[in-house]
Amino acid sequence: MKLSKVIGYTLTIVIILIVCVRLFMPTVLEKDMNKVVKLEEIRVSEEAKDFHSTLIVGDWHADSLLWNRDLAERSDFGHVDIPRLQEGNVALQMFTTVTKSPSGLNYDENQADAADNITRIAMLQGWPIDTWSSLTARAIHQASRLADLANNDSQNFQLIRSQAELESFIARRKIHPKLVGGLLGTEGSHALDGKIENIQVLYNQGFRMMSLQHFFDNKLGGSLHGTSQKGLTEFGKQAVKEMLSLDIIVDLSHSSTQTVKDVLAMTDAPMVVSHTGFKGHCDRKRNIDDELMINIAANGGLIAVGFWQEAACGTQPSDIADAIIYGIQLLGEDHISLGSDFDGAVTTGIDASQIAAITQALLEKGVKKEQIAKVMGGNMLAFLARHLPSH
Repeated sequence: MKLSKVIGYTLTIVIILIVCVRLFMPTVLEKDMNKVVKLEEIRVSEEAKDFHSTLIVGDWHADSLLWNRDLAERSDFGHVDIPRLQEGNVALQMFTTVTKSPSGLNYDENQADAADNITRIAMLQGWPIDTWSSLTARAIHQASRLADLANNDSQNFQLIRSQAELESFIARRKIHPKLVGGLLGTEGSHALDGKIENIQVLYNQGFRMMSLQHFFDNKLGGSLHGTSQKGLTEFGKQAVKEMLSLDIIVDLSHSSTQTVKDVLAMTDAPMVVSHTGFKGHCDRKRNIDDELMINIAANGGLIAVGFWQEAACGTQPSDIADAIIYGIQLLGEDHISLGSDFDGAVTTGIDASQIAAITQALLEKGVKKEQIAKVMGGNMLAFLARHLPSH
């Protein structure tokens, strides 16, 4: 056989293998990382369904843009897509962009310079070449997916970047009750690639919430899961000031205790903890002390309860309800929200279509309907109406 034919056959086989990997491996990977495990029967009464249908439901944290699934189509794996949000009567969904995640990921301690899992995912899914090295490019790529969704499926989805767009969304939803509103946030400000000016770049791309850290220390300061446990750096203080000047909501999820204290010391602006549990209810490394939660709430902040084991010490609707009730008792009904962490490499007991099961569990546990309405999304709506940029 001629050498040219051997080379041709080899290239063909390589191309076929690459195509197969890109077509099938992301699905295999996500099915393994974003599971739903139902340990109890998901039962929602007609009364609870009727009540749930009257609510504005909002969730502060889903990492769905990391995955190449078409969010306009209903999937049988993962946690979130527009049809499932509609089935769950979710009106507001914050989509957070994951740009770096250390190999060997754990809740106790991660090295900032560890090999990065998201680089592999970007390559595997065929993202643009600039995303292989730039974290800002990764955030922008994920943002572009949400913008495309808004442009291509405007009857079902609207992107919200301002108070004016929020008002427009609420007016449209009264006519089209299945309409879903989406917002953009970062999962850690390593997405800035170490440049203050990239805050404005990401703002221009539609980002309206930025968390400071993820699972490792970064240029802004210490992570709850990093090696230093230090607070804000000077760069971090400068970044927080710039975010607040643009009316970007600061998310304290994953930040070290000292970082949270430093942020609270420099501003009385209301903050969000977009996906968490309460240390006093679930004593895990993932959750900061209740005292800090009290201080965040005292500034008008919101604490959004997560749906996975390390946040709520359980994954089922009754477990999530217990965490919510603890939060209400600790901070008051005006400071608790939902922060699922859907599609964030977590195992949950429900997906977005089954959010009504939390309403059911709260009703069964004697929580007042007025309190449920606030927690399920009323508090999120009110916070956004006050703190998004006006236009």
